[in-house]
Amino acid sequence: MKNDDILAIKELLATPKKIVIIPHRSPDGDAMGSTLALYHFLLKENHQAVVIAPNDFPNFLAWLPSSETVLIFENDKENCIKIIQEAEIVFTLDFNALHRTGEMEHVLNKVTAPMIMIDHHQKPDSYATYTYSDTVFGSTCEMVYNFISYLGKKEAIDKTIATCIYTGITTDSGSFRFPSTTSTTHRIVADLIDIGINNSEIHNLLFDNNSYNRLQLLGRALQNMKVFPELKTSYISLSQKELDEFHYEKGDTEGIVNYGLTIKGIEFAAIFIEHRDENIIKISFRSQGDFDVNQFARDHFNGGGHINAAGGKSYESLKKTIEKFEKIISETKQ
Repeated sequence: MKNDDILAIKELLATPKKIVIIPHRSPDGDAMGSTLALYHFLLKENHQAVVIAPNDFPNFLAWLPSSETVLIFENDKENCIKIIQEAEIVFTLDFNALHRTGEMEHVLNKVTAPMIMIDHHQKPDSYATYTYSDTVFGSTCEMVYNFISYLGKKEAIDKTIATCIYTGITTDSGSFRFPSTTSTTHRIVADLIDIGINNSEIHNLLFDNNSYNRLQLLGRALQNMKVFPELKTSYISLSQKELDEFHYEKGDTEGIVNYGLTIKGIEFAAIFIEHRDENIIKISFRSQGDFDVNQFARDHFNGGGHINAAGGKSYESLKKTIEKFEKIISETKQ
C-alpha cells in the first residue's frame, strides 16, 4: 500500500467517523471475515461502524462475532440507503467493481464520501479514493491484517478480530492448500493463534457443521458430475428442482465445485446452479496449474475473479448454458 495513502487514511481515522463497510453480493467467508474484522477494529478506535451486506450470508457464517449486527440491504433498503448517504467513509472489501454489489451499485455510485477499497481480485475499477489492491494475497482478510498493521495499530488485533481474520484466510485458501498460501500467510496465522484464536473450533464451525439435507444435496451433485478426461475437465450441475428437493439453504453449495479437481488428471472444474428466483445460472470455476479461469469467466460467462478461482453467470437455461460450456471447452482445451 502506498505510504501517502496510509498517511491520508490515518488522518481520516484520527477522529471518530460514521463508517460503512460493504462486502460483495452473496458474501463468503473472506467477505464476512474481513468486513467484521474491520468493523471490530473500527469500534475499538471509537468510530461508528456498520456492515451492510447486499444480501444475506450463509448460515455457516452466522457464528462470526457480531454477525447479527450486519444489515442486509435487500431486506431494509430505505434504512441502508440513509446510512450510506450519511457515511463519512465507505470501505469496500473483497470486491473491486461496484456491480459486484448488485442493487447497491446505483447507491454507491452516488457516494461523495471517501471510499477505501481493500481487495485481492484482478483488474480493479477506479471508483475508490484509496485503493489497497494486490492479487498476490490469497484473501482480503490477510490484507486487513496488513492494513491494520500499516496504520500502526497491530496491537489492537484481539481474539475477536483475529477470529474473523482467520476465518477468511482459511476459507479463501482452501484450508491453506491453494497456491496463494505463502510463508507469510502462515506467519500471520501463527500470530493469530498466539493472540488466542481457537483454530480447531473455527475449522469445525466452518466445515463440520453440515445439515443432513446439505450432505444429501452434495451426494446428488456428485452423481451429476460429468468428466472429460481428454480435456482434463469436469463439471457439476444442479437444477432448481434438485435444490428444492433437498431444501437448499444459502451456502449449501459452497465448495462443491472443488470436488471436481480431486479427480486424478483434472485441471479445470465448474459447477452450474439454477436459481429461478433470480432467473440466472450461477457458475463457479476452479483450476489447477496455469489455466486462467478468471479470463475464461470474463470471456464467456460475464464473470471474473482469480487465475485459479472465478465466478460467472448465464441468463440462458441450464441446458443451454451447459451446452455452451461443453462447446467452448472442446474448442479451448484441445
